Amino acid sequence: MIPLGHFLILSILLFCIGLFGALSRRNSIAILMSIELILNATVLNLVAFNATVKNSPSADGQTLGLFVIGIAAAGAIVGLALIFSIWRQTRNIFSDEITLLKG
Repeated sequence: MIPLGHFLILSILLFCIGLFGALSRRNSIAILMSIELILNATVLNLVAFNATVKNSPSADGQTLGLFVIGIAAAGAIVGLALIFSIWRQTRNIFSDEITLLKG
């Protein structure tokens, strides 16, 4: 059995890579991919902590993980729809050059 610490280290690495990618990228699609990495780190934590609890026979961590994956998929679909809509209007997907909301 793999110790919990290994899963936590992997989760921290995924979270840090995702956070760095979300804060440093200009491309909107790359920012969405980085947010997906952050959510995957969350799912890994949920499943790892649920697997280490010996007294609970329930699969609460896996159930919450499935909900997070479903919400992440829905968020990615909405985000891509917004990006495609912005692309149609501006022909640009760089996040620092989009000025649709400025008056």
